Amino acid sequence: MFGKKNGNVTEKDILAALSTVQEPELHNDLVSLKMIKDIHIEGGQVGFTIVLTTPACPLRGQMEREAQAAVMQVPGVEQVAVKFDATVRGDARIAGRLQIPIKNIVAVASGKGGVGKSTVAVNLAVALAQQGAKVGILDADIYGPNIPTMMGLTADDLPDPADGKLVPPLAYGVEVISMGFLIPPGQAVIWRGPMLHGAIRQLFTDVAWGELDYLIVDMPPGTGDATLTLAQSVPVTGGVIVSTPQDVALEDAEKGLVAFQKLQVPILGIVENMAGDIFGEGGGERAAKRLHVPFLGRVYLDRAIREGGDGGRPLVAVDPGSPQSQAFQALAQAVAARVSVMSFQAAPELKII
Repeated sequence: MFGKKNGNVTEKDILAALSTVQEPELHNDLVSLKMIKDIHIEGGQVGFTIVLTTPACPLRGQMEREAQAAVMQVPGVEQVAVKFDATVRGDARIAGRLQIPIKNIVAVASGKGGVGKSTVAVNLAVALAQQGAKVGILDADIYGPNIPTMMGLTADDLPDPADGKLVPPLAYGVEVISMGFLIPPGQAVIWRGPMLHGAIRQLFTDVAWGELDYLIVDMPPGTGDATLTLAQSVPVTGGVIVSTPQDVALEDAEKGLVAFQKLQVPILGIVENMAGDIFGEGGGERAAKRLHVPFLGRVYLDRAIREGGDGGRPLVAVDPGSPQSQAFQALAQAVAARVSVMSFQAAPELKII
């Protein structure tokens, strides 16, 4: 109960102090955002929990330091202990239209093939799971599904159906579903129009997904039927554009970005992949500035990333301390933060719960 005294310090005092601490990305104080719970006071010992909007919060340390400093200013407080919890806000449009237990759908796309889009999607998903989020990955590249290979899975790993729905296998803490589990190896899929639309929608609705904070969708390269189908079939919380640094690739990435915008898919930002001596670096960041969208991060060309993908062992899982794994971890935090910010900024017609 607010104002309950324990010594000379009250919960009201603690809340007043914490109301001076800003959530750095949401630009409002922790109390107004209802991010404080479980306040405990024993004499001069104070403890409380900050409820983050994502377990992949990149600014947890900053909030902890500022919250401790603010509460230490309260007369009578001698020591402050901060705990963390996380509740990811969900896009209410998803539950309203699809009745699936998924809070946010993040599409990873590119304007062309060969830029490492699937590699980014896989490592992004695993990094989010490593940071405590509940994550799935959906391979929407109907024409060339390779997520199972990159996650070390085959059709034999697909569990038996449950209640008429596919059950996604789990790899590296991530639920995985792909048309690659359902078609013979090497067989080409040439669906278009209604067949493509139906297949993509079924990968969302005919799967027994768990309670997921984020579903990462690996899109086919380019801006063809699958992109249109996804935008028409499901409410996409936001899109991530992957490009290599060189100008030609960035021209194609811009087409992908414009396609998302025309389909009213919010842009989470641009990732610059395969940076380094061969392709140069900085092009993705410059494009983000020019296009007025966030720059989510840069991943350098590294043989270990390619070997991990080919071997079904994502780099971020098998060598989390490597510089490029750290880059994927930072990317995961940036994406999660952008989703959180967008959920608070959502227009009324895109109500977020």
